[in-house]
Amino acid sequence: MSRQQDERGVVLTAYTSNSEALPAISCKEQTEFLGASRKTGQYNVQRCKAAGAAPGSSSGKTPYQRCSSQDSLDEQAMVDYFKEVEIIQRSGDAETQEEVQLKVADEGEQEEAWLMEAGLATLFDESASDGEDSIALLSTLTRTQAAAVERRVETLKQTLRKRNKPYSVPDVREIFKPASQSKDEAESTERSGSSKQEVEGLGNGAGPGTPGGGADAETDINLEVSFSEQALTYKEGLKVTQPQNEADDRLPDFRVSQDKTGQTRVGDLSAEDMKKVRRLVLIEMSALFDTCGIEVKAHKALKVRVRESGLFGVSLSTLLEQDQRRIPGTKVPLILQHLMSHIEEQGLDTEGVLRIPGAATRVKAVCHELEHKFYEGVFPWQSLKQHDAASLLKLFIRELPYPLLTVEYFSAFTSVLKLPTKKQQLQALNLLVLLLPEPNRDTLKALLEFFQRVTDHKDRNKMTLNNVAVVMAPNIFMCKGFRSKISEQQEFAMATGTANIVRLLVRYQNLLWTIPKFVLNQVRKHNMENQRKMHRDRAVKKLLKKMAYDRERASDKQEKNTEAEGGFMRVQAPQFSKVSMAVQLTEDLKASDVLTHFLSQERSPSVKREDLCLYEMGGNIKERCLDEETYITALLELNPSAEWVIKSVQH
Repeated sequence: MSRQQDERGVVLTAYTSNSEALPAISCKEQTEFLGASRKTGQYNVQRCKAAGAAPGSSSGKTPYQRCSSQDSLDEQAMVDYFKEVEIIQRSGDAETQEEVQLKVADEGEQEEAWLMEAGLATLFDESASDGEDSIALLSTLTRTQAAAVERRVETLKQTLRKRNKPYSVPDVREIFKPASQSKDEAESTERSGSSKQEVEGLGNGAGPGTPGGGADAETDINLEVSFSEQALTYKEGLKVTQPQNEADDRLPDFRVSQDKTGQTRVGDLSAEDMKKVRRLVLIEMSALFDTCGIEVKAHKALKVRVRESGLFGVSLSTLLEQDQRRIPGTKVPLILQHLMSHIEEQGLDTEGVLRIPGAATRVKAVCHELEHKFYEGVFPWQSLKQHDAASLLKLFIRELPYPLLTVEYFSAFTSVLKLPTKKQQLQALNLLVLLLPEPNRDTLKALLEFFQRVTDHKDRNKMTLNNVAVVMAPNIFMCKGFRSKISEQQEFAMATGTANIVRLLVRYQNLLWTIPKFVLNQVRKHNMENQRKMHRDRAVKKLLKKMAYDRERASDKQEKNTEAEGGFMRVQAPQFSKVSMAVQLTEDLKASDVLTHFLSQERSPSVKREDLCLYEMGGNIKERCLDEETYITALLELNPSAEWVIKSVQH
């Protein structure tokens, strides 16, 4: 192993086969490492400066340029990465398993698929059934989000024109006419200093005060203003600063600014509102990459034959169907849960717990035995060695017929490090996590939590955040279909990039499952727009029926409003013996206080605090489980028509 030393970081510059040396190739964009061989050989490591001649270079030029957009990973960590790659190759994972076939969408096809996924199919297909909903969605978009839609509509129009196909794609100026008017009204309201309903101001991505919403510190994550709008402000402000190279585990301690209306996590919203979240997040993610000038090519998976039963090489959806027949409500495959639990039960202090592989022949035999005995409940877990269990865990991940991070968003994940700042990279990962299908997202969350518990024992097991990242990156990113489509040099080039992405996922996992407030406010505005249209378009007989229904509820509503005006809120708890109660409103009243008050009156001893959640229901949201730090009066200003219900939650 050849080294050249300097006070800066470590850069792995080449992997040289024992039989043949590969020429050095300079890096481009995010590529730090080029020139690799996947055969057994040696790793050339060079310590070099970000600019200037490398020590010992006779030509005076830097043969290997370090890309400043990535953090330095220590020398041994990157050696471990390629050792892991060799272990994967030697294991000969399921040779008979058919590889998933990846295909880059044709010109225009990508834009059409994107518009459909964003719930905007009506923009190119007049027969689409969601026309009114699309208009409501468009009315909530920020300027950068609207630009992302416009770009794809224009690209689709040009493609159809080239093919001489008839098309009915509307002019983008007509598409965004309502949205532009709504945005002007919001800006006018903001300029006049009006404190009208918060949802009206923030629904279009507007934040309190200046762009950035008061989150001025570099480590503050502002969830009130669209990430792409923040990126545009950053870009227009010419804040061109090179990210620092944080060695080992020293990454910024990002924090989310305090919000009195409470944070919203994945799982807190109804399925109906989560569908809207996903559409808005797709548009926002595309807008963020567009604003930063990064093109992300979406892939799609061609259908292949995959196993329809078993444990390894089976799709997540199939696994969960199997598991839910045994344990209803299962969200993470049982085999993965058992493997993680077994590794922990044997102690996380074991040195190299994820790095040191189990014996290949033994792992293959255990894999075969698990396939036959796991669901029968007769597998001898007590005889399974810890390192073998870790090898099986990694085998499970890489043998998924479709990658854990999905084919559709695989390129977006690998492009995250092209974003100029660590904060923007984290924001992009937040959006991508929200875009993952539920089985993938839940499984990824379980894995990241497990990896965090492993790193918590780093003083004993020598598995730092970097060590875990470089060992797991090839298992997560080198999925079968992708692995066969890239060259050895490309795989080598991806080494630090993918390791750094895993590192960010583990380090900031508590932030990544948060639904940004600006997205939730857009959902609220979307719901309000739909309600207005529903009331306008309702047939006369339905309208009359509603009027009769409203008269019946008038007294109830008046009673509820009287309670609110009198400083009380009515809380329903239909699942419990204490069906309803009144709680006095104060400026400091939090959701946690409401639950405490309820428990003081609930007579059932089986009711536990950790099993309860106060829900915001109705008004401009379908259903939302409240963060216990939510201030009720602040939320009432945002959603004055909401009702309050206490329900038990499933953990």
